[in-house]
Amino acid sequence: MRIILWLMVFGCVAQVQAQSVTSPDYDNDWLQNPVVRHEFSFTRLVYSDAGFSGWPRWQADWPEAETHFLQGLERLTRIDADPEGRLIRLNDPALFDYPWIYAVEVGSLSVTEQEAANLREYLLRGGFLMVDDFHGPWQWQTFEEAMREVFPDRPIVELSDEDEIFHVLYDLDERQQIPGLRALRMGQTWEEGGNIPHWRGILDDAGRVMVAINFNMDMGDAWEHADWPEYPEPYSALAYRFGVNYIVYAMTH
Repeated sequence: MRIILWLMVFGCVAQVQAQSVTSPDYDNDWLQNPVVRHEFSFTRLVYSDAGFSGWPRWQADWPEAETHFLQGLERLTRIDADPEGRLIRLNDPALFDYPWIYAVEVGSLSVTEQEAANLREYLLRGGFLMVDDFHGPWQWQTFEEAMREVFPDRPIVELSDEDEIFHVLYDLDERQQIPGLRALRMGQTWEEGGNIPHWRGILDDAGRVMVAINFNMDMGDAWEHADWPEYPEPYSALAYRFGVNYIVYAMTH
């Protein structure tokens, strides 16, 4: 698998690698504008909605969420991250180039048989999927059905407080529901009846978290609105810590 697992966190020196010339048939334009490879790219999943009309749900908070989050990642770590977010589909061969994928509003996620097979192979070969911003029993059912297509033989489990994913960089012992801005404007922290937050996962045979499931939460909103006085800073700060932990975990496991 071509997933790059090099990590540079506190005390490490970041290094930018330029694409090597493997053929003499290159031109001067390449030399003047070399392709820069980074250790990490914030990669958002583009997917088909399950029976929804209107704007594609995968676009929620895009691109502001990743723009703001990547600025925080640069300040908080020495991970050499691409400053521009990327988009990927499950049928794209480049899927296997990226160690970490973010999927939002997965309560409308739908996958074909081939997409499910590709995602299964990606995850079993070391990839990591973070899912976010879905709420309530109906959205959970839609997501669970999609994951059953990917892993019919693997259960979705509650992640324990002791799981390494909550301690790989930041200790996240005190977790709370991270709300979307719309919910806050209604004077609450939940949507669609999903008032209890859950941190769930799908594990491989060695116990590695392959899919980090943030249910009844909206971390994307917390990133997107991190610079809004209207959005409480403690929620954004917690969402950043979760995101950083997920990335460090993915790149070291």
